[in-house]
Amino acid sequence: MSVSLTTVAYIGATILFILSLGGLSHPETSRRGNLYGMIGMAIAVLATVFGPRVDAAGIPWIVGAMVVGGSIGLYAARVVQMTQMPELVALMHSLVGLAACLVGFASYIDTSTILVGAEKSIHEIEIYIGILIGAVTFSGSIIAFGKLSGRIGGKPLLLPARHWLNLMGLLLVIWFCREFLHAESVSAGMTPLIVMTVISLLFGIHMVMAIGGADMPVVVSMLNSYSGWAAAATGFMLSNDLLIVTGALVGSSGAILSYIMCNAMNRNFISVIAGGFGTGSGAPAAANGSQPAGEVVAVSALETAELLREAKNVIIVPGYGMAVAQAQHTVFEITRHLREAGVNVRFGIHPVAGRMPGHMNVLLAEAKVPYDIVMEMDEINEDFPETDVAMVIGANDIVNPAAQEDPTSPIAGMPVLEVWKAKTSIVMKRSMASGYAGVDNPLFYKDNNRMLFGDAKKMLEEVQMALVA
Repeated sequence: MSVSLTTVAYIGATILFILSLGGLSHPETSRRGNLYGMIGMAIAVLATVFGPRVDAAGIPWIVGAMVVGGSIGLYAARVVQMTQMPELVALMHSLVGLAACLVGFASYIDTSTILVGAEKSIHEIEIYIGILIGAVTFSGSIIAFGKLSGRIGGKPLLLPARHWLNLMGLLLVIWFCREFLHAESVSAGMTPLIVMTVISLLFGIHMVMAIGGADMPVVVSMLNSYSGWAAAATGFMLSNDLLIVTGALVGSSGAILSYIMCNAMNRNFISVIAGGFGTGSGAPAAANGSQPAGEVVAVSALETAELLREAKNVIIVPGYGMAVAQAQHTVFEITRHLREAGVNVRFGIHPVAGRMPGHMNVLLAEAKVPYDIVMEMDEINEDFPETDVAMVIGANDIVNPAAQEDPTSPIAGMPVLEVWKAKTSIVMKRSMASGYAGVDNPLFYKDNNRMLFGDAKKMLEEVQMALVA
């Protein structure tokens, strides 16, 4: 394939990637967006493999690696449950970071191209920054995978003088960058490069370990951004324009998503990186040592079905508990039955519901819930006062009225779904334990609230049976 044809293919792939991002911005066009992305990536891979910069003798090795990697990806796509998507995404980000590190070291020891002067310095800076970002992305994503999958507790690890440790690590990275750029040989430069890589790996571990469970949606989008910039840095190392553009698209979109997530939690990006918010114990952790006042009123599945049957307007708020119980299909059956009975049923989605951005939207789409009744928080919040029943399924922090009513609460000011303004709210939970943020929820004790205790799927199946009876 000629250089000009490769360039045209890269331009086409870039356009398809941009169209893919546009399509993914809305559920109704997301399937088309995915298709654009797949076609664009296929074009990019073929144009690169059969392009002028790849020796024909190396193509069998590349094809073999693609077959192995593709087989692993296909297997993962088939066996991984939708509830495991957050940790799978984190694991994928780690692979991007690892690839950036390996490409960086390979580029440094590559002797096929001799650079001198400014070109040599620029190339070495590209290598240094690429490995730096890649190492942070790799180790940070591995820790995020552990937290999201439950292998590592959600409680933040706050080391003494942790900010000073981070500052010291940054200064060391800058110092070793100077040593790396002034190295007289590859062997001499390898030592500061390896030391910087180790420091970056430790920084990635420390950074994510210090971030509490409540901030994990922001962490996922943040690592998504990091993986994009790592890919862009790899593109600079390989002089591949498409990889630079693609990495920049992913990096910038991930950064924008992180900003949106932070706004949805009333936090700034720096405070998230600083860490310390959220626990992994699941035990009540009321602010200032006080417990919300009031009495909890429990209801049965039969009573819940009766409330839903008599309602005219119902809003369902799904959370991570629905994902864990894999109850989305039962939720759809209940929704379908109520809509057939003339009940106006809609879903209220908080931007940080679940463990990753869009987690609830993906689960509901898998269960065939119509897109037009799945509403964002800003679209539906003002409708709660006219709602007969607000049904919360496994959500906690995103429906916590303390965010508005208690200025001393750790989540004070965080935008939440105002389910307590409905005529009746029903919260489905296994127990009275606090949510991932470790903050008590006064909603449970409000006069118009009812608690439906038990496994979400089991209780919803009982509700469904009572509705159709």
